[in-house]
Amino acid sequence: MPAIDRKLLRDFRRLWAQALAIALVLACGVAILLTAFGMYRALDDTRSAYYERNRFGDVFASARRAPESLLREIGDIPGVLAVEARVTGDAILDMPGRAETAVGRILSLPEARAPRLNIPILRAGRLPESPSEVAVNQTFALANGFQPGDVIEANLGGRKRPLTITGTVLSPEFIYTIGPGALMPDNRTFGILWMRRDAVAAAFDMGGAFNDVSLSLDARTPPGPVIEALDDLLDPYGGLGAFGRDKQLSNSFVDAEITQLRSMAMILPPVFFGISAFLVAMVMGRIVALERSQIGLLKALGYSNAEICLHYLMLAGLIAVLGIGIGWTAGTWMARVMAQLYAQFFDFPFLIFRVELWVYAVSAAVALLTATLGALRSALRAALLPPAIAMQPPAPPRFRQTLLDRAMAAARLSQPTVMILRSVTRWPGRSALTSLGVALAVAAVMTSTFMSDALDRVIDAAFFQSNRQDAMLIFSHDLPLSALEDVARLPGVRQVEGQQYHSAILRNAQYEKRVPIEARLPGADLSRVLSRQGAPLDAPPGGILLAERLAAQLHLAPGDTVEVAFLSGDRGTYRMHVSGVVQQYFGLGAYTDLAYLNGLFRQSPRISVANVTLDGTEIDALHAAIAAIPNLTGTVMMSSTRRSFRETIQQNVVVMTGVYMMIAVLITVGVAYNGARVQLSERARELASLRILGFSRAQVSYVLVGETMLLALLAQPLGWALGRLFTEAMVRGFSSDLYALPLVLNTAAYTRASLVVLAAALGSVLLVRRRLDRLDLVAVMKTRE
Repeated sequence: MPAIDRKLLRDFRRLWAQALAIALVLACGVAILLTAFGMYRALDDTRSAYYERNRFGDVFASARRAPESLLREIGDIPGVLAVEARVTGDAILDMPGRAETAVGRILSLPEARAPRLNIPILRAGRLPESPSEVAVNQTFALANGFQPGDVIEANLGGRKRPLTITGTVLSPEFIYTIGPGALMPDNRTFGILWMRRDAVAAAFDMGGAFNDVSLSLDARTPPGPVIEALDDLLDPYGGLGAFGRDKQLSNSFVDAEITQLRSMAMILPPVFFGISAFLVAMVMGRIVALERSQIGLLKALGYSNAEICLHYLMLAGLIAVLGIGIGWTAGTWMARVMAQLYAQFFDFPFLIFRVELWVYAVSAAVALLTATLGALRSALRAALLPPAIAMQPPAPPRFRQTLLDRAMAAARLSQPTVMILRSVTRWPGRSALTSLGVALAVAAVMTSTFMSDALDRVIDAAFFQSNRQDAMLIFSHDLPLSALEDVARLPGVRQVEGQQYHSAILRNAQYEKRVPIEARLPGADLSRVLSRQGAPLDAPPGGILLAERLAAQLHLAPGDTVEVAFLSGDRGTYRMHVSGVVQQYFGLGAYTDLAYLNGLFRQSPRISVANVTLDGTEIDALHAAIAAIPNLTGTVMMSSTRRSFRETIQQNVVVMTGVYMMIAVLITVGVAYNGARVQLSERARELASLRILGFSRAQVSYVLVGETMLLALLAQPLGWALGRLFTEAMVRGFSSDLYALPLVLNTAAYTRASLVVLAAALGSVLLVRRRLDRLDLVAVMKTRE
C-alpha cells in the first residue's frame, strides 16, 4: 500500500470522533431521503396494487332512488368499462355487552355473482348467504372483539333485526374510514356492513332501484366528460353529483399523506447536506493548516498536486461513506417500519415495500458530492501549496487594534473573555457558519414542538369552541323543526339545537368546489362558527360564510358573490353574498342562515341534524332510546370523537417529535463538537501558555467552552426566525381540503427549543474540554504553531 494511502487511513482513524459527528449529520439527510421516498413509494405502490387487484372504481355517484333500468344507459357512456350499482344506507347498531350504540353503513352485495367493482377481501369467515347475515369490516370487528358467529342488532326501517356476523373483510373503498359527521376514524362506533342485495333493498325500500353507483373507465378516458354524462342521467332521480377517484374520501386522505411525504423528501435532506458540507470544510481546513510540513514532505518525495488533492478529497469521501452506510441502514429500517405503520393505519390488506436502487444511488451521490464540495477548497489549497513554503511555519496573522479592542480594554474584561471575543470577531465567516448550524438545530426543535401546540389549538377550537355539543343525532331525511321537541324528551337531553346539511357546488368564474353547506339558526350555541378572533358569527339572510381555505381556492373575499348549485333540497342554483370568512381546521365549510334556506327552498322550517348536550348519568338510557328511533341513521358522540382524535394524533406526534429532537441534537453535536475540536487544535499553544502562566483549569476551560456557548447564544434569534419559516412551510405542506394546522408559536416553544439546543451544545463542548486535562504542556509548546 502506498505511503499516502496509509497516511489516509491513519488520519481517518485519528479523527474518528469528528468524522463520526459529521457522518451522523450526513446520515440524517440520507436516512430522511430514503425514509420519505420509501414510505411514499410503499403507500403509492400498495394503493395502486390494491386498487387494481380489487377493481376500485374511477367515478362514483349517489342518488335518492334510481331505477335499475338506467344502468344500461350508464354503461353506454363512452369510455365506461364496468358499472356496479348497489343500495346503501346507515343504521343504528345495538352493540352486545355495552350500552353505547354504533353506526353501521350498510352496503348491498350482488346475489348471484361476485361484485364487479370495489371487491371486498375476505379476511375471516365467509360472505353472507341469507338476509339475516352480514360481513363487517375487519377494523370494526377488531375494535369491538367480534368473531364470525357473533350477533348484533340493527335498526333497519324502524325495526330492530338481529344480524349474524359471518366474516370480516377489507375494501379498497374504506382504506380510511370516517363515519357520518365524524372528524376522525373511530372503529369502535362506526363500521361497514355488507348484506345480500334483497335484504338491503327491503330494508330501505329500494326494490328494483339503486342509490349508489361506481364506474370503471378505460385508461384513455378522462373522467370529466363521464362525470357530466352521469350527472345528466341521475339528475331526475335525485343525483347528488358524481365525482372522480380524486374526490373519494378515503383516497383523498391517502393522497394528502403521500403529498406530505413527498414534501418532506424535498425540504429536509438539503438542510442536513448543507450543514455536513460546512462541517467538512471546517475540519478539512484545519487539517490542511496543521499538516503543512507533511504536505511539503509529500511533494518533496515526488507526489503530484493531483495526488495530494485527491488524498484530502478521499479523506472527506471516507467520512461520506461512513455517513452513507449509517444513513442507508437507518433509512431502510425506518422506511420499512413507518410503511408498516401506515399500512395498518390505512387498513391495507398487504404492503408492497421497495426502495428503488436509484434512490440509494441518488442519496449516495448527493452525500459524496456534499463532502467533496466541503473539502474541495482545502484540498486545492493543499495541492497548490509550494513545497518550500509548506516546510516553513505559516506566517502569523496580522491584527490591528479595532474599536472592539479599545472597548474591551475600557471595560477591563478578563483576558480569557478578551480571547473569546477576539476569536469570534477575527474569524467572522467561521463564527457565522457555526451559529447558522446551531440556529438550524433550534429551528428543528421548534418545528417538532410546534405540532403538539398546534394540535392542542385544533382540539380546543374544534371540540370546545366550535362544536360544543355532547352528541349529534343525524336523521335519514329532513324533519320538521318540531322534531326537536321529541329529541328534547329523550333521556338525559338538556339542550337541543337543530341544523340542516346540504351538498352543493360553489362556483366563481372558472373556480368551483363541491362542499357541504350547513344552515343554522342565529345565535346557535352548541355548533358555532367562529371568526379568526374567536368571536361567534351568524350568516345574515342571503349571505354565506366561507372557511378561509375554501374562499382562497374559489378566489373569493367578503363582499363578493358566489353561485351555489344545491345537489339536495330543491336542487336549485342561487347567487349568494359572501358575508365573511371564518377559521376552520377540519374540512371546507360553508354556512348560511337556516330560516333563509328554508325560505329559499319554499318549505316549512326543517332540520337534518340535532345537536344536544347530555346529562352524563343518563347516557346508557339515551343509547337505549335512540336505538329504536326509526328516522335516526347516525349518532356522533363527541367524547368518542375527541378520544379517537387524541389517540390517533398522539401516536404521530410522539414519533415526529422524537425524530425532530434526534435531528436537532445530532446537528448541535456535529456543529458544537467539531467547532470545539478545531478551536482546541488551533489554540492549544495559547491555552497551554495560559496554564504555564498560572491560569487555573477552570479559567482555561472557560476560553474553550465560552466561545462555543457564545456562538450558540448568538444563534438563538436566527434559530427562532428560521424555526418560524420552517413551521410556516410545514403548515402549508399539511394543509389540504381535509384538514389544516394553525401556526402556533408561543413563548414556551421558543424557550424549549433554545434550552434543548444549548444543553446539547454544552454537553458536546464539555466532551472536548476533557482533552484539556490531557494536554502535554511541554509537547504543545514545542510545536511551531
